[in-house]
Amino acid sequence: MEVKTGPLLAAINYPADLKKFSEEDLEQICHELRQYIIDVVSVNGGHFGASLGVVELTVALHYALNTPYDKLVWDVGHQAYGHKILTGRRGQFHTNRIINGISGFPKITESEYDTFGVGHSSTSISAALGMAVASHYKGEKDRQHVAVIGDGAMTAGLAFEGLNHAGIENSNLLVILNDNCMSIDPNVGALKEYLTSITTSKSYNRFRDDVSHVLTKISALGPNAHKYVKKIEKSIKGTLLKQSNLFEALNFRYFGPVDGHDVKRLAATIKDLSAIPGPKLLHCVTVKGKGFALAEKDQTKWHAPGLFDKITGEIKKSVADKPQAPKYQDVFGHTLVELAEANEKIVGITPAMPSGSSLNIMMKAMPNRAFDVGIAEQHAVTFSAGLATQGLVPFCNIYSSFMQRAYDQVIHDVAIQNLNVVFCLDRAGLAGADGATHHGAYDIAYMRCIPNMVVASPMNEEELRNLMFTAQQENVGPFTIRYPRGSGVMPDWKRPFKKLTIGTGRKIADGEDVAILSIGHVGNFAVEACTALNTEGINPAHYDLRFVKPLDAALLHEVGKRYAHVITVEDGCVQGGMGSAILEFMADHNYKPNIVRLGIPDVFVEHGEQPELWDVCGYDTNAIIAAVKKIAVGRTTKVMAS
Repeated sequence: MEVKTGPLLAAINYPADLKKFSEEDLEQICHELRQYIIDVVSVNGGHFGASLGVVELTVALHYALNTPYDKLVWDVGHQAYGHKILTGRRGQFHTNRIINGISGFPKITESEYDTFGVGHSSTSISAALGMAVASHYKGEKDRQHVAVIGDGAMTAGLAFEGLNHAGIENSNLLVILNDNCMSIDPNVGALKEYLTSITTSKSYNRFRDDVSHVLTKISALGPNAHKYVKKIEKSIKGTLLKQSNLFEALNFRYFGPVDGHDVKRLAATIKDLSAIPGPKLLHCVTVKGKGFALAEKDQTKWHAPGLFDKITGEIKKSVADKPQAPKYQDVFGHTLVELAEANEKIVGITPAMPSGSSLNIMMKAMPNRAFDVGIAEQHAVTFSAGLATQGLVPFCNIYSSFMQRAYDQVIHDVAIQNLNVVFCLDRAGLAGADGATHHGAYDIAYMRCIPNMVVASPMNEEELRNLMFTAQQENVGPFTIRYPRGSGVMPDWKRPFKKLTIGTGRKIADGEDVAILSIGHVGNFAVEACTALNTEGINPAHYDLRFVKPLDAALLHEVGKRYAHVITVEDGCVQGGMGSAILEFMADHNYKPNIVRLGIPDVFVEHGEQPELWDVCGYDTNAIIAAVKKIAVGRTTKVMAS
């Protein structure tokens, strides 16, 4: 579908074209850019509210700075749709997040304007500081370095580590705090309350504009003037707002809060701040979803709504002619409440993803037993460990790719102490259109090597419930349950709980010659493959391992003794994954089957729909059929030759 471009935006292919317009044209350019994002995302999908909220800031930055010479880092990257459109990718924007199209996040290999890959949050300050220090080392004193960080991303420890270091480097760094009180869900914590106190302080806001403008002009007169300005500024701000020393205590010059939708004022302010040496922080107040009324009103719903009617605001959903299986995340959310009603020790924890993980179901039903700790995965894990030391059973729900950020805490704070923390890893496997930064490819490999850790994955919704039920039993220890993004296979999923014996799998189908070993949801691909193969007279066996640690030794001894050929199937990396575990077991017990491993190859897989990526990586139903047939044909050929 061709999307109409406004007349001013149509003339802008790169930031150099933007600079040809007068300041008076900037508001119209913002209007056209915002409308273009609405038009494209409504028919192609993608993140929505975050990029609408920074349209004016995006235009102001590229108007005031000399990008790409000046370095601009976005945090989190789903704010950067406007940035992509203004930096040579308007013609490709309709391919955003589509297989073989442009990425939904800034990506170094995609454009020289994308200075840093930013799929996960809170990296911008550290990255931009590294760039600033490198520029200083190379003598590039005129180069600007800007980190645009959402206030939700500011809650992560990495952001504070970056601020702490930047304050002593005195590098040419500007941090722009995009304050909209939102990440995906509403922000939580003391930082949010602090920022609110700044934006609502009448006495501070009455004086801020004139004072900041005058001091900026004086500071530009030279280094000596700059030293006196800093003293005057601190004195005034300390008098007007006692809390204003949070950033200044870290040796940042604080400016703001300013209206993040006043594009002319923003451009002028950014130009002024570029003349001031050292670390600076500009506090911009914005509205997530700005310019689309429904997105402003319900910011969580419109973070990434899918396809919608831009006129009526109706979000388009497929209509099914039969009962549909639920999403795994919703099975988790409802099951956790059911378990918590029977076990008062159970609590829920998530790092800023209550709606994405469906922990919001428990937060609504039991608000005193469910905790959103903000974008702070390391804290989420160690906080859970602290709860476990006192006899509680924390269900810590973190996206698989985000759990990578808390790996030391998993080992040091949970596993070494053998604490009963249940890690529910959502979005395990190939997560789809978010791409390489969000695929949960590595959790089997990085969890199964940890002593004391149980690692399991359900083939369907009933198994997810039973694994959760089993994980909260007494003296279980650290327990990881991984499950994918999207729906399961059981419309009638709410069945009575069954306690599972840890480390046991099950035989789905008996067979001959070839044994298929699967873990998790992809076992359903194997069921489909076996059904199709049976019609052709090929009868492979199929085993659902269910646990990759500990392995079901009895099951694997049976496989090792009976089958000359084994195919392993997993929605995870083949390097160190379930297939590798099977190879280790067979070698350790002197079994010598021919083993073919299907899973995510040793590459970073790009974005696309999940079925497209399963096909590309070679472990969908058709790939399993092909792997079995290759073995069957080879066996038949050998028999005929003999």
